Amino acid sequence: MKYYLGIDLGSTTTKALLIDENEEIIGRGLTNTRCNYFVATEVAKSEALNSARFFLLKRELEKALIDDSLKERLFDELGANFRLEQQLSHLDLLNETCEKTAPENVKDGVSSIFKQLKTDAQEIFADVKTDQSRFFRDMAGSAYCAAATKVSESGKVSFDSLVAVYDKAILQVENQVPEIDFQQMARKAQAAMKKQNGQKAEMHEAVDKAISSAAVLDLKIEQMVGTGYGRQRLPFEKSQIRSEILCHGLGAHFMFPNTRTVLDIGGQDTKAIQIDDKGVVTNFQMNDRCAAGCGRYLGYIADELNVGLHELGPLSLAADRACQICSTCTVFAGAELRDLLSLGESRENILSGLHQAIVLRAMSLLARSGGVENEFTFTGGVAKNGAVVKALDELVAENYGERKLNIHTDSIFTGALGAALYAHRAIDLEGAEVA
Repeated sequence: MKYYLGIDLGSTTTKALLIDENEEIIGRGLTNTRCNYFVATEVAKSEALNSARFFLLKRELEKALIDDSLKERLFDELGANFRLEQQLSHLDLLNETCEKTAPENVKDGVSSIFKQLKTDAQEIFADVKTDQSRFFRDMAGSAYCAAATKVSESGKVSFDSLVAVYDKAILQVENQVPEIDFQQMARKAQAAMKKQNGQKAEMHEAVDKAISSAAVLDLKIEQMVGTGYGRQRLPFEKSQIRSEILCHGLGAHFMFPNTRTVLDIGGQDTKAIQIDDKGVVTNFQMNDRCAAGCGRYLGYIADELNVGLHELGPLSLAADRACQICSTCTVFAGAELRDLLSLGESRENILSGLHQAIVLRAMSLLARSGGVENEFTFTGGVAKNGAVVKALDELVAENYGERKLNIHTDSIFTGALGAALYAHRAIDLEGAEVA
């Protein structure tokens, strides 16, 4: 079997997606983009390959004679335990780095924080359907700040000194390509699953064989194509690079063949794209000079509020009204946020106004690109933000009438999917132009 990889090197996140020769998605990798683009690419690629092995492991289990009523639970439990082992592995590395750089008077506090983080991780992933952020930095950062707040209440160490240790360590940890042994990680997940449920011997024998089979598979990547904000920095040949406009258009069309309008809100820019019935771009507009209203803007707001990026949407949806936001400029966002808080406005109401301002900017781009046709597909990481989706749905209906709004579970991977599809559909794998 031949495999094809798409890499979407965004300004805030890097995505990797692996498809097989039948254009079935088998692996996904997602990481925060670092200043070192090569590291970000390698981390996302590594995660995609491990994800593919886990997908193929599940496929092997499907062939085994396992009671159908237990399969879904088995897959969920194995997957949750695998993600837990990945999380604990990353926490161990972060813990080790923090303790190396922490001043002596802070080390006990840091140790207490990581003990709590590891306990919390066990509880989070005990829910096999957990909807936590996919980003280690988001999960760890939010949990670390919460634990640091409690530790600092003792008066022995300040909150600022604890957070300073984390801020320094996370930069070092994120600039390392993690060494993950798929088979070892899967075995740990299997052991945890067995301890929790004590399932039948024949079931664990089937899991045993599936893990061994998936671990030794040769996932040969036949061709790679890169896209995204940082695509020119990818270590690929020129013929293996495609614009993010083309990739998002093709990726959205693959997900939803009737799509004619695509809105992508990424980390650094927003793109409004019109495509035809083959996924070919016919028109587009994008904000290429300012990150206002994009993922970086939301990330800045999350940092100002000391919350995880994944918490912004739920907080906004809890608002009883939307504050009037005068500017969506990232530079002035912090000052306006602090002013509104000092006037007694709630975080929820401020965030509701900020989310509406973001969508109004996107609506302007959609109008200039040709409006919103049916069907309409929303892509990018911000498509996971429920408050943005709600505001977008309402404003589109108000301005264009009822439209079918598509949001795929893989929305953040749309650009990487388009890149993988271009890789598969290459005319000449030796370097000719990609079709």
